[in-house]
Amino acid sequence: MSSYRINALTTWAAQQNGLTQADISLSSAVGDASFRRYYRLTLPDGNTQVVMDAPPDQEDSQPFVIIARRWRSAGLPVPKVHATNLADGFLLLEDLGNTPLQHLFSGDATTQAYHAQALTLIAELQNRANPDSLPAYDTALLGRELDLFPEWCLSAWLTLPPPNSWQAIREQLIQHALAQPVVTVHRDYDAMNLMMHDQRLFMIDFQDAVAGPLSYDVISLLRGRYCRFSSEQFANFVEAFYHQARRDGRLPSSVDFATFLSQCHAMAAQRSLKVLGIFCRLTLRDQKSGYLERLPHFLDHLEDSLSALSSSNVPEQVAFAEWVKLTLRPAIMKRLAEMPS
Repeated sequence: MSSYRINALTTWAAQQNGLTQADISLSSAVGDASFRRYYRLTLPDGNTQVVMDAPPDQEDSQPFVIIARRWRSAGLPVPKVHATNLADGFLLLEDLGNTPLQHLFSGDATTQAYHAQALTLIAELQNRANPDSLPAYDTALLGRELDLFPEWCLSAWLTLPPPNSWQAIREQLIQHALAQPVVTVHRDYDAMNLMMHDQRLFMIDFQDAVAGPLSYDVISLLRGRYCRFSSEQFANFVEAFYHQARRDGRLPSSVDFATFLSQCHAMAAQRSLKVLGIFCRLTLRDQKSGYLERLPHFLDHLEDSLSALSSSNVPEQVAFAEWVKLTLRPAIMKRLAEMPS
């Protein structure tokens, strides 16, 4: 960040609190995979706020502000927006502390309990936030996300052609997603985007929210970057969510559990393929480090999902699962082994 921009950000943040730049201190908080950066602002009385720096030529902060205010008005736990400067890309936000959910994972029972709590928050989000004003998670968007996998993971990083089963799998995964009820979807509902603050989970990084499949945020959480649950644990979590969604009316009684579980596995496969593509793009295009070493974890997620799907004996699903096991996994592991340590 240039000294000019940090000076402008500090001056603006001080003015929003009726102070001068000399009255406050600013320290780096955390960055993320985008071009956004976060700073902790300490006021003379010791209270703190968070300043988001999102260069407007690279990030559009307006969706974040609109969604934050709308969800907060609906009683959902999101940070309060104290002030905005969209022209310069500065936001002044409530400070939710330094405890993302993954920092609380300690032992199987505790980890499962926090995941159950996070699933309850998904239900609150779907029950309280109207999806009508959000962009649609439609065929085009689902397809663009899936296409990140052959473009960036296979072609750009591995120089590997997609299998013959790819187009059929792509279409089947899209249809599984579109068959589900449409709800508000956070779209990156992983533990790192859930903050524990005042004994309550708060959602952050929701600027890409869409109107989309009921199971998407469930999958973001259960097939995220920090845990790999057994097939039994996964099914138990999904079943608890399923029954709650039925009781709340978010899922019609005509959808049985086996169907919903299959939709969840398909959604998990879609997201894992997307993530494999995104992590390669972040590395190759955006020159960001630390993503390629996470590929095996999401490859495990992908194989778990495909194993469950291929049990239905759909030929393309069986063929794709075999290709992932016998071609994709060896290619990824070989490429990672060749990287300098």
